[in-house]
Amino acid sequence: MKAILKQTGSCESYDGTRLYYEVRGEGFPIVMCYGIGCLMNHWTHQIKHFSRSYKVITFDYRAHHKSDMPQDRSKLSIDSLAQDVEALMTHLNIEQASLWGHSFGAQVAIRFFDMFPQRVHSLVFINGFATNPIDGMFGNDLPNSVFHLIKTGYSTLPETISYLWRISLNNPLAIHLSALAGGFNLHLTSLKDIEIYARGISSMDLDAFLRLFEHMMKYDGDSVLERINVPCLVIGGAKDSVTPRKFQEALHRKIKGSQFLMVPYGSHCTQLDMPELVNLKIDHFLSGILKTNRPLDDHPKADRSV
Repeated sequence: MKAILKQTGSCESYDGTRLYYEVRGEGFPIVMCYGIGCLMNHWTHQIKHFSRSYKVITFDYRAHHKSDMPQDRSKLSIDSLAQDVEALMTHLNIEQASLWGHSFGAQVAIRFFDMFPQRVHSLVFINGFATNPIDGMFGNDLPNSVFHLIKTGYSTLPETISYLWRISLNNPLAIHLSALAGGFNLHLTSLKDIEIYARGISSMDLDAFLRLFEHMMKYDGDSVLERINVPCLVIGGAKDSVTPRKFQEALHRKIKGSQFLMVPYGSHCTQLDMPELVNLKIDHFLSGILKTNRPLDDHPKADRSV
């Protein structure tokens, strides 16, 4: 089998923030958007599989890992992330791409469609959501309370809370707790992938994480869903307690003509739990729609309001 070469690089976004990206393969472009605080390894199985037939683009969000922190921290928002995707596509001379979002990445993809609909060929949402995912999570308001407790503590004792954040996430117990909460399926997902995620999120600037997390809580993309007129595939995990199936069912119900797959043993990281099934479904979805030539100008008017 021919080796797939990895091209790495960086580009400047609309406000000068430097973004790190990786490109693998050739063909129709796919842009993958991971969850908040996540890493590219959340797409590891999809990168390996789809780069054999497509051009696969992964990148780090601003304030994440190899990308830079914006000079103006007020630019840590979903709008800025959507504009980052546009800057990246422009840099790579990509007119239109299939945009994939996992978890929080679905909100980024929805807002990107809202702002730049002509750049979106198709959409794939995995364990995604359009509105506040922690509202009523686990059947109570505890996640909201925990977030505000951490935010208040950080504003008072930033160094102490940042230290506790790193220590707690690097504790092996955190991995098992996240699995119990439905974040991962330890019977299916490699422990190494989960450990990489824990190290990655613990290394993030906590202020940046909290700012983006608050934007995630406040963003409401429901009104956009009914205007999505490109092919869309929604994938959920039946064992996902972080963003239960009601979120994926809502996406499917509100996006006219969307396809839907509920993975029986999928956690919040279904693409890591059962990659063969997920890849097979996406393969069938993408190859089917690429057989037709959808006109580029058949889009609603962009909404670039901030």
